[in-house]
Order: sequence, then structure tokens, then C-alpha cells
Amino acid sequence: MNAAAYAGCVLQTYNSHSYTVCSFDVQTEHMELFNLDQNDIPLGNFDRLSQKLKADGRTLTFAMNAGMFDQNLRPIGLYVENGVETKKLNRRNGGGNFHLKPNGVFYIAGNRAGVMETDAYAKSGIKPDFATQSGPMLVVNNKIHPRLSPTGTSFKVRNGVCVVDDHKAMFAISNDAVGFYDFASLFKDQLGCKNALFLDGSISSLYSSEVGNFGGYVPLGPMVGVYTQP
Repeated sequence: MNAAAYAGCVLQTYNSHSYTVCSFDVQTEHMELFNLDQNDIPLGNFDRLSQKLKADGRTLTFAMNAGMFDQNLRPIGLYVENGVETKKLNRRNGGGNFHLKPNGVFYIAGNRAGVMETDAYAKSGIKPDFATQSGPMLVVNNKIHPRLSPTGTSFKVRNGVCVVDDHKAMFAISNDAVGFYDFASLFKDQLGCKNALFLDGSISSLYSSEVGNFGGYVPLGPMVGVYTQP
């Protein structure tokens, strides 16, 4: 991806699959994580997120589901919003994609952002303004997660995130069903990401003022949003 593509969303084809890739520089863009409204009720969808921002004079330009959540739309792993940790780092073992270790954390700290494997994050001492935990990692230190196989048989719409140069956050969503390995390969080989994190599958959703809506058919937990303000 060239430097000109670091602003907003573009469509890309990789290994016969179509993706929407949205890239933002946290040094110049307003990017935050969102989960609850002012009454501690989950926002649940992009429309309510947009309304929340509009009430403060802000305009939503991009949004995506951002981390796995429980039946109450609350995060199941680390969650930090405006510097307040509402859910601790989850290092337990278990079933499902979240626990397909290593899992990891996407964070924003001032004008820097990153994706880190969970144990590395725990040791880093980073004090984020915003953070969300999900899993599995797709790419770890420039290598595809060892348990993701090119012969895997699970094909779903999937979305994920990586960060380039400590401040360029890149979000991707597949526009058709893809395997885990193919999705990880997009981040490693096409987008040049050394570390990338899976955010979710099947429920994967995106809003962009440039390309419109994708998904959004089920209630969402944590969301990442980019907005403008006067």
C-alpha cells in the first residue's frame, strides 16, 4: 500500500479475495474506542455511535467492531476507554478464537498506536488512552500465527487491525468469506504488517463515509471510531 492510501478507505484484491482497507494516522486523526453511552448502556451499533458523537458536535467518518464481547455486549478482554480500564487483561485459557493463543491488544496512547501480543503488552508498561483485546493474533513478529493453516476449512467474513510505524492504524474487512490464513497473509504480505490482530468474524461490520456500510446486522460490543470535529 502506498503512502497516498493512508487516508481513508480503499478496495483491494488479494489472492482472489476482495477487501476494504481503511488507514488512519493517529497523529492527525481523532480515533477512539466506544462501548457504552452516558447511561452505561451499550451503544450496540454505528447509528447510536454516530448520534452520540453528533450530540457533541462531532461527525463519525469511520467505524468498525473492535474486539470480542459477551452476551451483554461488554468486552471479554482488556478494555480501556479515555484512560479508564473497565476490563482487565484476560490471560486465561479457554475455547474459541479469543483463546487461540497468542491473542493480543490494539491500543492508542497519545499520538502513538500499536498491536502487541498479550504477554508482551503485559510486560510493556504502556498506559493507553484506549485499548481492546481480541484474538487470535494474525501476525506475530512478521510470522503468521503458527496455528493458522493454509488448508483450514473455516471461511467467514473477517476483520482485523495492524499498526505501521507506530501511528498508522490499518483496518481490513473481507468483502467475502475468507480463511484465517488468507486473512493473515493479507496483513503480512500485502499490507506489510509485522503484527496484526483478528477482531472478529461473521459479525464483522464497517461504516465509512467513503464506501458506505458493510454488515451491522447484529448488535456490537466495542467499536473503534474516527470522527471530525469543528
